[in-house]
Amino acid sequence: MTDIMETIKQQVEGNPVVIYMKGTPQFPMCGFSSRASQALSACGEEYLHVNIFDNEEIYRNLPSFSDWPTFPQVFIGGELVGGCDIVLQLYQQGELLKMVKEAVKQNHN
Repeated sequence: MTDIMETIKQQVEGNPVVIYMKGTPQFPMCGFSSRASQALSACGEEYLHVNIFDNEEIYRNLPSFSDWPTFPQVFIGGELVGGCDIVLQLYQQGELLKMVKEAVKQNHN
């Protein structure tokens, strides 16, 4: 496994909620990243955000790691949840909040 794949694995497994996005929640660089990070923020828990433009290696290798071709990518509890559409759908159904709270709770145990 390459170093960058190990880094991604550590980020995903070491944090209850991770979003790999274009930009940051404060300064998103695309609408999809903006909406996905807003949905996560609305859940009221801290989450790791990784600006894919700050790390070319992550940008190039994350799609191989996750088997998901586009950004943003949201991981909860070490599992890929998906991109913007899935995250927004889960948020609207009230499921995202439950998933985030459960992952944070599990992480603190």
